[in-house]
Amino acid sequence: MKQFSLSTKVAIGFVIGIVLGLIFKEDILIIKPIGTIFLTLIKMIVVPLVFFSIASSVAGIDNIQRLRRIGTQTLLYYVLTTLIAGCIGLFVAHLLKPGAGIDIAALPISAQTMESKEIPGIGQTLVGMFPANPFQSLVEGNLVQVIVFSLFLGISVVLLGEKAQLVKNLMNTGTEVMYKMTSLVMAFSPYGVAALIACSIGEYGIQIFGPLARFILTDYLGLLAVILSMYLLMLKFIAKVPVGMFFKKILPIWAVTASTTSSSGTLPVTTEIVEKKMGVHNELAQFTLPVGATMNMNGAVVYYAAAVIFVSQIYGVELDLTSQIILILLTALVSIGSPGIPGGGIVMTVMLLSTMGLPLEIMGLIAGMYRILDMGHTTLNVTGDVVSTLCIARKENMLDQEIFKS
Repeated sequence: MKQFSLSTKVAIGFVIGIVLGLIFKEDILIIKPIGTIFLTLIKMIVVPLVFFSIASSVAGIDNIQRLRRIGTQTLLYYVLTTLIAGCIGLFVAHLLKPGAGIDIAALPISAQTMESKEIPGIGQTLVGMFPANPFQSLVEGNLVQVIVFSLFLGISVVLLGEKAQLVKNLMNTGTEVMYKMTSLVMAFSPYGVAALIACSIGEYGIQIFGPLARFILTDYLGLLAVILSMYLLMLKFIAKVPVGMFFKKILPIWAVTASTTSSSGTLPVTTEIVEKKMGVHNELAQFTLPVGATMNMNGAVVYYAAAVIFVSQIYGVELDLTSQIILILLTALVSIGSPGIPGGGIVMTVMLLSTMGLPLEIMGLIAGMYRILDMGHTTLNVTGDVVSTLCIARKENMLDQEIFKS
């Protein structure tokens, strides 16, 4: 085992976890603490890793014009791909009609209703991105506010130049320390991944493929459609990298996303593979990937669109064209506000259904098997971060083609 790379060990752990889950079923839940400890360790390093990596990467781009250009490109890629992914999810949901013909009385819906919340408006979302107290944001783990503060700190260092060299060195050292801590935590990842996936398979098994089978199929086909109709084109014509090599290198990331169901939790391994295996310069990867883990939720918008159509069809509610355009805009807004943590989409789905005037009762059933759905959402979210990063790296000449092809 010592001869295998970490990515190979993670893949092996993923397969072993599936086998253990199928064999021992619910009895495998005895190893759940192993997976929980792994997730806790990841949460421990995410906030300081994001803070130091973004601040040091921004400070490392001495040309303020280039920094502005990279920031603009990152925002455009993430917003545009999110909107397109939402349209694709809506199209697939209309094509497969996951809620058509389902008898609501036949569904095992709990009488308990989930509490709905109002979706924050654009103004409220923008205001919420800026921290009144950056230390409180660090303590609470509010990654959006941490990113904004890190950006201001990095830009201030760039503008001050030599005067801020001590702070720049401190941030670079902090980044190196967090990288070392990350490597220590990720050494535990094969065991954590095996435990998490084993418990998921053992707890849910195949019984989830009952009345929600068509909805699950619609969700995953929507995710696949985004890869085939958008990501492949971006890789081939914008990033200009070998597509087959890309999917070979990203497989270890998928093993972690499927087991942790957390974009933020996957960030350490994503950054490592994008830099060391795909050849993206570290100052770019340390900027785009943490921002993407918080704001770029392509998989989530596919699910949100499919979920709204699913519920509307079950209850026979017709959504006109205007309502569907509003739906796409809302899914994009909600996805930006979605926490990159396991289960964050459940709360956001309730808010979205409530805003669209749809019943919430079925959310209890969806929430019960949401982890199975979220495995695909997180995988597509992180894949979108990597694809957009490669596209920006190609345009900015920050991609080492030799490393990518090795």
